[in-house]
Amino acid sequence: MARLRVAALAAVVLLAVATACAPGTQTPVVGSGGVRPAAIDVDTPALRQAKQDAGIAPCRPGDAAPASEGLPDLTLPCFGGGQDVDLATLRGPLLVNVWSVNCGPCRTEMPILQRFHEKYGDRVGVLGIDFQDVQTEAAMKLAVRSGVTYPLVADTQGALATADPVRLRALPTTAMVDADGRVVHVQAVEYKSLDQLVEAVRQHLGIDL
Repeated sequence: MARLRVAALAAVVLLAVATACAPGTQTPVVGSGGVRPAAIDVDTPALRQAKQDAGIAPCRPGDAAPASEGLPDLTLPCFGGGQDVDLATLRGPLLVNVWSVNCGPCRTEMPILQRFHEKYGDRVGVLGIDFQDVQTEAAMKLAVRSGVTYPLVADTQGALATADPVRLRALPTTAMVDADGRVVHVQAVEYKSLDQLVEAVRQHLGIDL
């Protein structure tokens, strides 16, 4: 009887894992309420050098007061060194993309975000947030390999998993912030083309690009 219970439990676990990680789906956010990494250092000499060589933009802290319905009041370190950023002080139009190195859809989406940044970054900013990555050098290599030059910060403690209005459930997740600092749209979705992302910006931010 005990063996049957164990076998049944194993089958349920395997089914859950298979469902959550099916190809083409987003990566579920796990561990945010449980065991967290003791320390994730996102400002090492190696990371600084890689960031500099790749031409990734420096982090630019905002200077506005927290907005109603705005980004959470979280101060995150700049990935690869630089000034910390309090998300609540940022204003848009802005795309805030949350990713991690182990998220398959994040890896395929990142070059699309970079193309958006290259083409429309003067009208709609892009900020990447590396979520709770213990493999910091691998995460930086992914950004470099994807050609990323927009600024990156890091959520080393997984705070965005429980912070309104983002409340991550899966990766990648993109939040859209308007000029008044309000988060007007949050969705765990992989943008698969530049046109799809441009249309989402038109629909949720009201900006024709």
